[in-house]
Amino acid sequence: MKKVFFLILSLLLVSCQGQEKRKSTVKQNKMENKLAYATIGGGCFWCVESCFNMLKGVDSVISGYSGGHKANPTYEEVCTGDTGHAEVVQIAYDPAVISYKQLMEVFLFLHDPTQLNRQGNDIGTQYRSVVFYNSEEQKKETEEALKESEAKQQWTGKYVTEVVPFEKFWPAEAYHQGYYKENPNQPYCSAVVGPKIQKFKKYFGEKGWLKPEEN
Repeated sequence: MKKVFFLILSLLLVSCQGQEKRKSTVKQNKMENKLAYATIGGGCFWCVESCFNMLKGVDSVISGYSGGHKANPTYEEVCTGDTGHAEVVQIAYDPAVISYKQLMEVFLFLHDPTQLNRQGNDIGTQYRSVVFYNSEEQKKETEEALKESEAKQQWTGKYVTEVVPFEKFWPAEAYHQGYYKENPNQPYCSAVVGPKIQKFKKYFGEKGWLKPEEN
């Protein structure tokens, strides 16, 4: 009798666990279906990734490479400037919480779109200013944001940001993901990335755009 009881109990537990797993999967799928994606390059991806991750409505940010001809590129290969790839981030976001237009505002705050194939002392085509659009609507909003920013002279000079169709995104090596968070005292991070992030947090914190834990 005890064996029968424990067998029934085990079957009930397995059934409940299966139902919970299915519910969790359905919930996750619904969340993923709500997300939109943006792929942009604005210099070293360590800073760009860190900042976009702080925004309300942003689900995830992955550092990687895009725009080139080399499949499965490594960081070392991209750094040669011969692959055609740019350092980029791919942002998964909820348009009901943060709009693509807002992402463009952050993008144009974080880097200088007048610098051709460089950002500061980071020189090379891999550091170019670029937006890889996923739709005609993204293309239109990107071009409008650039035109508006240039017209009000947010940055001095002619804007050189590339606006091109998205084709393929290659995630960067694992050690690049969340790099600043894990290595804030690395010399480049403390000298270049850190000050940019503080400036970003002050400006967008005052606008109320940051996740509560980032304020």
